[in-house]
Amino acid sequence: MKTEADYYELFEAYQRGELPEPSRAELAARLAADPVLARRYADFDSLSKSLQAYGQRRTLRGKLTTLQAALDAEAQQDTTQDTGVPTMPTLYISPVERRLREFWGSHRATIAVAASVAVLAVFATLLGIEWWRAVQKPSSYGYTVLRREMDRIKRNQRAINRTLNQIDGVKSPEELNPGKFGGTGFALTADGYLVTSYHVIQGADSLLIESRDRQRFRAEPVFSDVAHDLAILRINDKDFKGFGRLPYSFKRGSADLGERVYTLGYPREDVVFGEGSLSARSGFEGDTAFYQISIPVNPGNSGGPLLDDRGNLIGVISGRQMDVQSAAFATKSSYLMRLVDSLTATPGGPGAISRNNQLTGNSRAQQVRKLQDFVFVVKVYE
Repeated sequence: MKTEADYYELFEAYQRGELPEPSRAELAARLAADPVLARRYADFDSLSKSLQAYGQRRTLRGKLTTLQAALDAEAQQDTTQDTGVPTMPTLYISPVERRLREFWGSHRATIAVAASVAVLAVFATLLGIEWWRAVQKPSSYGYTVLRREMDRIKRNQRAINRTLNQIDGVKSPEELNPGKFGGTGFALTADGYLVTSYHVIQGADSLLIESRDRQRFRAEPVFSDVAHDLAILRINDKDFKGFGRLPYSFKRGSADLGERVYTLGYPREDVVFGEGSLSARSGFEGDTAFYQISIPVNPGNSGGPLLDDRGNLIGVISGRQMDVQSAAFATKSSYLMRLVDSLTATPGGPGAISRNNQLTGNSRAQQVRKLQDFVFVVKVYE
């Protein structure tokens, strides 16, 4: 397990260009894919710049102090004439020395204040990093979240479609803009509440929910649990008529090790099915709020539902480990239920949570057929 010192050593080597090209390219790719690691690198960069600025101020102050001491010693040194009687020296001050003296005399207090501010900035940065760690989900080098960056080629194609549609008088801006990031979400209640991963919607200015049949609705986040990578959304579109009765139920207890599990998600434009087993009751680095599962997942799967053989929802797909084949992680449904319970007591909160399971006893294909109408693409606009 990497320590903070390991990360700082890695980031410092990256900034100095000392990493081998393959390692440098790999780190750059992970910084682009993992916002948690990117924020950690930004904190390191900010701290490094603060320390460098403080060091430069200390160096300048040392040079000025040395110069002032030399000038004072020269001014106090007596010169002796041939008679042996000490006389007052004739001190010549060059224009450069005179400007330095004036600068030191007028900026001595300013330099001291600047040094104090730099020290305070360093301590404030360190305290900020510790606070951020306390509220964020633990993550390290080697773990990546799974929100999907929209295909740039598709953006260009849709821009061409926009031009053609404008010529034809057709206006469909939401269809033409695929958004910046994408993930998966699924229905929580029949009245328009959904669940996804927090990192999918992090930093979003607006959200769009898209169903399998390409129906689109505007949505807004109503509550987030950053530590457990959960977010609850609500559709606020006047054209929305409700999801209908949910076919699955939500499990409040723990799932069993070795259970067969499956998920649906949108790592691409079409819904994708993935199947595996529950391989550990804890997640990355032993985090007990997560399961480890043996399902291959890709960017775009974040926020997707994880279900057992009986059609009970047992988790929410979150991320994967970069260096282990098929090692993925999902937030346990018990943490989702705690979040829902805290919201149901608030005015305007979600309605009743489904307790009836229509998937039990059906084949896997039948379960997926009923489930896919309740799983959605979550598109993020910034």
